[in-house]
Amino acid sequence: QVQLEESGGGLVQPGGSLRLSCAASGIDHSIYGMGWFRQVPGKERDLVATLTNTGLTNYIAPVKGRFTVSRDNDENTVYLQMNRLNSEDTAVYYCTAWGYSNDKTPFRTWGQGIQVTVSS
Repeated sequence: QVQLEESGGGLVQPGGSLRLSCAASGIDHSIYGMGWFRQVPGKERDLVATLTNTGLTNYIAPVKGRFTVSRDNDENTVYLQMNRLNSEDTAVYYCTAWGYSNDKTPFRTWGQGIQVTVSS
């Protein structure tokens, strides 16, 4: 229903910063929230940060104070500003969005994932 496309990943040195972007297309007017998860091979996909349409944020403890999730004026793009990156932040990051379509059908959708590697 809603298509998500991530960008902004790559290789960064420890202590550096990256900003991930996720652009939504085919989006309805009942988006309840957008955010980011991450996954390491062989492990579960974990929440990183989310932002609801009411402005409520939620961060996983290891990134709190270092990462910031935000949305643009039209709320069609969600960002993840990542500062003071360390090796434990290395993962594939997935954008997600959830809510209801115009016909009141609930949905949750995911981007394809983007690699973030923190290494010297």
